[in-house]
Amino acid sequence: MKHSRIISLVVSALIALTMLCSCEEWFDGSSQRQEGTLVCHFLDVGQGDSAYIELPNNQTMLIDSGENYHGKSILQYIRDTGHNRIDYLIATHPHSDHIGSMAYIVRNFDIGTIYMPKVGSNSNQYENLLKAVKSKKLTIQNGKAGVSILSDSDLQLSADIVAPVKIVKENLNNSSIVMKLKYKKSSFLFTGDAEKAELATITGDIKADVLKVGHHGSSTSTTKDFVNKVDPQIAVISCGIDNDYGHPHKTTLKYLKQNNCEIHRTDKEGTVSVTSDGRNYTVKTGIHSIERAR
Repeated sequence: MKHSRIISLVVSALIALTMLCSCEEWFDGSSQRQEGTLVCHFLDVGQGDSAYIELPNNQTMLIDSGENYHGKSILQYIRDTGHNRIDYLIATHPHSDHIGSMAYIVRNFDIGTIYMPKVGSNSNQYENLLKAVKSKKLTIQNGKAGVSILSDSDLQLSADIVAPVKIVKENLNNSSIVMKLKYKKSSFLFTGDAEKAELATITGDIKADVLKVGHHGSSTSTTKDFVNKVDPQIAVISCGIDNDYGHPHKTTLKYLKQNNCEIHRTDKEGTVSVTSDGRNYTVKTGIHSIERAR
């Protein structure tokens, strides 16, 4: 009996250890952020955009939110990383594949500051977002060139909006918020759907190590000159599998390859996370995609 009990205890311990290892492997798919690091999760939301950032000061940022059926899964992804608040919520421009789930997120999460460009839309997603902001008694900050979202000199951490310089109501893409995030020696550039015309108006420094490629890799957004100015080491393209637009365009890929940068795509690799300690980068791919609401 004693021998059998010992065997039973050993088996139970092995089962518990196996479950613990499996659990750690699962959470590693989202993030187990080490202290002093910045982690940017380029969420696989299909043919859309959403980037969730864990900042080294333990705050969080969410740039865009995919379509209107991604909200629940985005919030669960954020909770799985141990956070229950979005300190900085950025809607780059009011197209549904960028703000579709933002009303849901505002209604169901603790939100700090919201940034949007001063351009509107008559879409349901945009109207619902404004209603959600009003119901939570939040205010929207003007997302335009020259606005500083975050500045922490002790951590050498900053987030600055470099565009839009002007609003183009006829083309919402060209009113996109373009933001540069810096942490010590590392830098990220987020471009929304900004096209060539808007990118040409930027006077601020856009050189960055990590580039969120504009407009899902469309040929309307990425020029050779722009890639040369940014000079990225890593480029991430957010687009849907076999999308109807042919994104990413072959010329965009050509310019990125000519710059010898590492290219990652959510349509081929799922959610992509880039971790920086302020100098070096680690990239993880194949992280679970953001599910549609059922």
